Amino acid sequence: MRHILIAAAIATLMAGCSNGEKTARFLIDPPMTGERLPNRLGTTELKEVSLPDYASGDEVSWQSADGAVRSNTKQLWADNPERAFTLTLARSISDLSGATVIAEPWPLAEPARRTLEVRVEKALAQADGRYRLTGRYYVADAGAGGANQARGFDIAVPLGGEATPAAVARAQSLAIAQLARQIAVLGGPGNAIRTSAPATPRFDDIFSQPLPPLEGS
Repeated sequence: MRHILIAAAIATLMAGCSNGEKTARFLIDPPMTGERLPNRLGTTELKEVSLPDYASGDEVSWQSADGAVRSNTKQLWADNPERAFTLTLARSISDLSGATVIAEPWPLAEPARRTLEVRVEKALAQADGRYRLTGRYYVADAGAGGANQARGFDIAVPLGGEATPAAVARAQSLAIAQLARQIAVLGGPGNAIRTSAPATPRFDDIFSQPLPPLEGS
């Protein structure tokens, strides 16, 4: 009888641990504004966005009043945060401007004209009631005379109350939408640097050029 009771208790415990309804998963989903901006990026490959360690994990994190960054194992992102951030940002820039911004790896036969790299320094629901998204972004144009951009961003979105996971997800989605707009117009503090040297030919380009005529022909 004792063994039966122990087995029943273990089964009950396992069932509780595997109950998916006790785990909440939250999406990153910036709103569609309908705004249209000029296309300043053309074809651009977006490298995977780098996030701080606390923001790249599965758990939704926030800052408590004591300054600590905390999370809960039952409150998770619905997708890998870096993947979701990258794909969402690429789509948002494209929808806003008509540019063809695609997350790496580049899937088209025609190479991208530019590459975009975003390095996030802070992505956190702060104890002051704001979600902060800060960092730098870089647009590289290898063509001679191309404009390379090295610019910063510092975006703050009010949480509108307690830093619940749902509020954090909404604020992060709005912050990504603002970042997409800033990148689409190449805005933010920083510099534009012209490419002075011609692009280095790719290996396959070398062998796609016609051969010179033979001497005497």
